[in-house]
Amino acid sequence: MKFPHAFTIIACCIDAFSAAAQETAPDEAAELAKKLANPVASLISVPLQSNFDFRIGPSDEGWRYTLNIQPVIPISIGSDWNLIVRTIIPYIHQEDVFKGPALIFEEDIDGVPVEVTRGAGALGRVQDGLGDIIQSFFFSPQEPLGGWILAAGPVLLYPSATDPLLGSEKWGAGPTGLILKQTGGWTYGILANQIWSFAGDVERRSVNATFLQPFISYTTKTKTTFGLNAESTYNWNDSQWTVPLNLSVSQLLRIGKLPVSFAVGGRYYAEGPSGAPEWGLRAVITLLFPTGGTPKISVPTGK
Repeated sequence: MKFPHAFTIIACCIDAFSAAAQETAPDEAAELAKKLANPVASLISVPLQSNFDFRIGPSDEGWRYTLNIQPVIPISIGSDWNLIVRTIIPYIHQEDVFKGPALIFEEDIDGVPVEVTRGAGALGRVQDGLGDIIQSFFFSPQEPLGGWILAAGPVLLYPSATDPLLGSEKWGAGPTGLILKQTGGWTYGILANQIWSFAGDVERRSVNATFLQPFISYTTKTKTTFGLNAESTYNWNDSQWTVPLNLSVSQLLRIGKLPVSFAVGGRYYAEGPSGAPEWGLRAVITLLFPTGGTPKISVPTGK
């Protein structure tokens, strides 16, 4: 798979979901802005998140492009509970990330610590393919508790990377949780998970990582949202934080009958191991599908 194929993936996803959205009633699209401001809205979302990170590696000469396909699907369980399935499928293209004198290189790829020991031969200047998939299962009461949205459940790590340099080569699992509140145009809360590896390549280092994403955003009457979050990962093996701060602005539009949110932003890595990126850019296209019926919770579209 080559780098331009990422744009083919985006185009195919938009075309497929656009066809599905033709069945959505026109008045649903008109009401979508209100549903987006409601954390228990009945809404399926499919963010296509493009990330560019720069100045990576021992020599600060590397860069990476990551396309995260992140479907969020709410499912009603009886009259009181919801199950929200949130999957992150990364396609990664990186160049010159491992260029440099270091014998061991450590970094976090989408919150998953990855350690690679340089062998006698060259590692290659370009890696391209799938990364490790992370899938979360949130169980949540349909009604807020004291004004707060609460959700918790298991998170799974799948060693789906097509290149050893793009993933941990480990199976992992652990707990995940979300607490969120809305008041006026403000939305704030925190998303967290902890992943431990339990199987996989015995020659690769174990995964023991905590992911914390505090977030806050404000949505205006013109359906513009300004957001700030920190997609922080703590690697317990090395007692090391990786802390990218993301600032973004998004706008809700409609393309034909398909409601779409467009977002752009930048990030600064406030903390990270040696060789971590220094700064990056983000662009997100989110396809939205109101499901009708019983309200469901929506979760942040970050990592």
